[in-house]
Order: sequence, then C-alpha cells, then structure tokens
Amino acid sequence: MLRIALFLGTNIAIVALLGITFSLLGIDGLLAQNGVDLDLQALLVYSLVIGFTGSFISLAMSKFLAKKTMGVYVIDSPRNQTERWLLQTVERQARQVGIGMPEVGIFDSAAPNAFATGMNRNSALVAVSTGLMQQMTDDEVEAVLAHEVSHVANGDMITMALMQGVVNTFVVFLSRVIGHIVDRAVFKVERGHGPAFWIVSMVAEIILGFLAMMLVMGFSRYREFRADAGAAQLVGKHKMIAALQRLQNSHESPKMPDEMAALAINAGRIHALFASHPPLEKRIEVLRDMRI
Repeated sequence: MLRIALFLGTNIAIVALLGITFSLLGIDGLLAQNGVDLDLQALLVYSLVIGFTGSFISLAMSKFLAKKTMGVYVIDSPRNQTERWLLQTVERQARQVGIGMPEVGIFDSAAPNAFATGMNRNSALVAVSTGLMQQMTDDEVEAVLAHEVSHVANGDMITMALMQGVVNTFVVFLSRVIGHIVDRAVFKVERGHGPAFWIVSMVAEIILGFLAMMLVMGFSRYREFRADAGAAQLVGKHKMIAALQRLQNSHESPKMPDEMAALAINAGRIHALFASHPPLEKRIEVLRDMRI
C-alpha cells in the first residue's frame, strides 16, 4: 500500500499542477476550434501530455520519495548479521528472477510492512519495516522479500504508471468535453469558454478521477496475487501463507496501523473497490489452491 499511496499522491498533485499551469497560460482556451467547436484532436494531445507526464514523473520520483517519506535507511555496508542476511536474501532472489540487485533498506515502523519501488526492474528499492523484522520469523521475512522482488520482476510499477497515464488521459479528456457541453448547452456561451467550463471541468475531473481510481485499484489487487504466486515459486507457498497469516493476526489486533487499512478483511463493498490489496483470507485461499 505504501508504494501505491506515494505514487498516486504524487501523480494527482502533478496532474493538478499541470492543469492549473495550462489554464493560466491560456492553453485550455486553444481547445475551442475557431472559438466555437471543441477541437477534439487538440484536446486529446492536451490530455495525453497532462496524463502521462503526471504518471511518469511520479514513477521517476517514486524511489526518492519513498526514501525521504518513509525515512528508509539503505544498507550499503551491513552493520550486523540481520542486515547481512537481508542483503544476501534479496541478492539471491534477484538472481533467481533475473533482475539487477535492488537497493535494500529498513524503515522505522512498528507495523509489519514492506514495499518495492523504482523506475525500472534493474534499479529498484526493496524496504522492510523494523516491525516486520521483529514480528516475523526468518522464513516469513524471506517470503515477504520474495513477494516484493516479484513485484519488481513483474515490472509492476512501470505497468501501473502506464495504466495511470491512460486513466489520467481519459479523465482529463472527458472532463473537458463535459465542461464544454455544459458551457454551450446550459449557459449558452457561443464563443470561447465561460466560467462554467472551468468549474464544471474541475468538478467532472474530480468525480471521474474518483471512479477511475477503482480501475487502478483493481489492477493493484490483481498484481498482488501475481506477486504472491511469484513468491511461492521462489520460496515455497507454505512460507508465503505463513507470512500472510502473520499479517492477518497483526491486522486483527485491536490497534491496527493506518497503513494496514487496505488489507481489511471485513471491509465493506465500497471500501473493497478502492483497496490496493485483496483481503488476506482470499490471498491465502488462492495460494493454498496453487499447484507448485
């Protein structure tokens, strides 16, 4: 969830900033062909620029932001046996899946958690929390690391960036079309764009973005199953199941960390549509049914 939250938060901020900048520069005004009809070709190019720029800048900044936001200590030279074991384990797994050695780090958090991020599969970051190291056995930590390494090997961050770029493009495109229609049909603006175009476009962009988030989160849940399967291939499904069961126990404790909220097993349907991870019980069930 951590890598998803950082990526999406950065993406939304950049898209909003680009939209405001383009509006101030008057580029939005060029979308009205001859001042009357909406130039759909120009609008599509405009939407593509905003959509994919926000997504790929987010991807490029993902590793830097993760380090700074989470306070990740990157292990360059192991200070103890635990750090040495982490490096050796990730190195072995990276070699097995055929990717470059990721940076390995630790961040201070009582919640058992881990994430992988980075712009490409040969220059990634895999980080685990202190809580995960304290609460899990070596086999369980090994399985979590394999899960994150599988995310990297699957190119999940790049795929997420491409999908988010497409989603951004359609949200920007459709919101401007809706704004244009309302401006012409309801407020009877005949040339250029009136205030209604900007207001309706912004409102439509928020609503469409909210709905589009369901598609992005749906893909995020799908890739968690793929990473679980990859981890099962690397270390054995019994280790991955044990790690998920440990997370399940942590989740069911009275004081659940906020960053574990997306793993909610008893989440309502609406919450489930926006969850970045499938329910833990479902992930365990799928792993048990796998034939390895």
